[in-house]
Amino acid sequence: MSSSLKKAAGSAPRLFERYVPVDHTRVSFDAGFWKSWSDTARDVTIPTQHMRLDEEGFLEVLDFDKPAGPLARPIQPSGLSMQHFFDSDFGKWIEAASYTLKNNPNPDVEAKIDAIVEKLENGQMADGYLNSWFIRREPEKRWTNLRDLHEMYSMGHLLEGAIAYYQATGKRRFLDVMIRAIDHIIDTFGTEPGKLRGYDAHEEIELALVKLYRVTGDPRHLKLATYFVDERGRMPSYFDEEARRRGEDPADYVYKTYAYSQAHVPVREQTQVVGHAVRAMYLFSAMADLAYENDDPALKSACDQLFDNLTGRQLYVTGGLGPSASNEGFTREFDLPNETAYAETCAAVALGFWSHRMAQIDLDGKFTDALETVLFNGALSGISRDGEHYFYENVLESHGQNRRWKWHYCPCCPTNIARFITSLGQYFYSVKDGEVAVHLYGANTAELDVDDIFLRLQQDTAYPWDGDVRLALGLSAPASLTFRLHIPGWCKKARILVNGQEIDFAASMEKGYAAITRDWKDGDEIRLSFDMPVERVYAHPAVGEDANRVAFKRGPVVYCVEQADIGTEPQRLRIIRDAALKPRFDADLLGGAVVLEGDALEADAGDWSGTLYRTTRPSLKPKAFRAIPYHLWANRDEGAMQVWLTEE
Repeated sequence: MSSSLKKAAGSAPRLFERYVPVDHTRVSFDAGFWKSWSDTARDVTIPTQHMRLDEEGFLEVLDFDKPAGPLARPIQPSGLSMQHFFDSDFGKWIEAASYTLKNNPNPDVEAKIDAIVEKLENGQMADGYLNSWFIRREPEKRWTNLRDLHEMYSMGHLLEGAIAYYQATGKRRFLDVMIRAIDHIIDTFGTEPGKLRGYDAHEEIELALVKLYRVTGDPRHLKLATYFVDERGRMPSYFDEEARRRGEDPADYVYKTYAYSQAHVPVREQTQVVGHAVRAMYLFSAMADLAYENDDPALKSACDQLFDNLTGRQLYVTGGLGPSASNEGFTREFDLPNETAYAETCAAVALGFWSHRMAQIDLDGKFTDALETVLFNGALSGISRDGEHYFYENVLESHGQNRRWKWHYCPCCPTNIARFITSLGQYFYSVKDGEVAVHLYGANTAELDVDDIFLRLQQDTAYPWDGDVRLALGLSAPASLTFRLHIPGWCKKARILVNGQEIDFAASMEKGYAAITRDWKDGDEIRLSFDMPVERVYAHPAVGEDANRVAFKRGPVVYCVEQADIGTEPQRLRIIRDAALKPRFDADLLGGAVVLEGDALEADAGDWSGTLYRTTRPSLKPKAFRAIPYHLWANRDEGAMQVWLTEE
């Protein structure tokens, strides 16, 4: 059904158009960088995550016909248990698993999903309410603490899982369960008399509702998403009123400010990214969707200001975000500590969601650059090369204390990175009115429908290890099309050839995309060549932790130095200013990767004789070193790691 609100006859034209992303199932990774990651996610990550859900006592919470068992996650001093939102992990796992099913049917995975769906359906209350914690343990307390207990957050993830499963298999059972749950929410919340004028403090359901609207075309689903976004930050705060009804003093709120939930002022008035990082990214993703669906320039303007604030003042070089563990989010601008970086995997994944949505309504390379950065660095670092160990926090410096785990006390990140990788194809291409936007590069084959033309696009490349890309066109009929090709922001020099003839694309460049319009025929090809030198990156002077330090980047990949490669802690290295670094493909490194090799200096501790301080500087001795892609760290021997290295 229609994915937009139709304008009445004679009304003003839309302010925003939208590129429509290709269905991820129509992009196959049969070679190159993403094949191994995609195969591992399907063959290892999905089954082992279900195994962990069972081993850790998650699946037990869905046994609605049995008395509630002991808590798998005890109540914390804050009054919250991680078990309050176990349902969200089922939703994300089903979503990730569903993304693999259409092209790779798996009866065992499908049976596991159906078993969860059956339990959810059996436990759903007659009025549609669905939350395993409250139904089994505190039914009288449902909808009494939206500030802390994540009810709609969990339902939002279940809804996204239901949509993905329906689209993969055509089975409506789970989708119908969740539509009944949404009907209940529509009956309960809103501005109409008799309804609660509340919203969930942990955003997520908003973007899920837009997805649902794009499936059903039911305007009530869009209206509810719009209400939740518009109501956020309205004063007096619903959370204060709700706390008083519970007999609590709102001043006792553990985080003290509703900026933690981006509920301190209405969303259109927010100009600085604050609070919990994942919540913020989910909210901004929904705002981008609604800016398009409702043709709302104020929402788009707010998104633009918030995006520029994040990327210009609060984003790690890896694409990680949210430096603080105390609020799982933001502190102040330019506060980017390395060893204590929180930089939650979920937050990087969600930044990918937001960036991609922004690029579809405003084809600007800055959004795609952010997507590419998190994809190759701050999100991908959240999962091990073997596909079954994870990071919650993605530090940029370690003395060996950070090791990957097979599961977490709060395991939101494993299923989030899984759904990101298993749906990866949708991020590569999108289409609109005779145009094809190519956002990302990596070997794949895609099938696109552009107006009435079928286009098979084969992308051959070793990207991100090499900057040469070949796009071979297979067309059902000759067609006049515009290709908009993303020229990454890191690229200082690029070439484009069409059928072997170089073209001058400078005049057609618009906001990071080169446009090529011509009559195309079957067998045509486009070749791109991106210069990919090793670059030294320096931080803004206000980022005090990185003063006199340098980071290395080649193409979209950020590098780090691990103790496993140099035999000593990289904190002792002194990078020689302007010394050359040589890239080399190492086929034996964790499936193959380009490493950087060069000569540096090492601070010598051999002549300190137990002295902690002295009046002369350490002596320096030559030291060869190599750097590996940041996303591959902590996959080998335990040891120290550093992204920002001292420059001598």
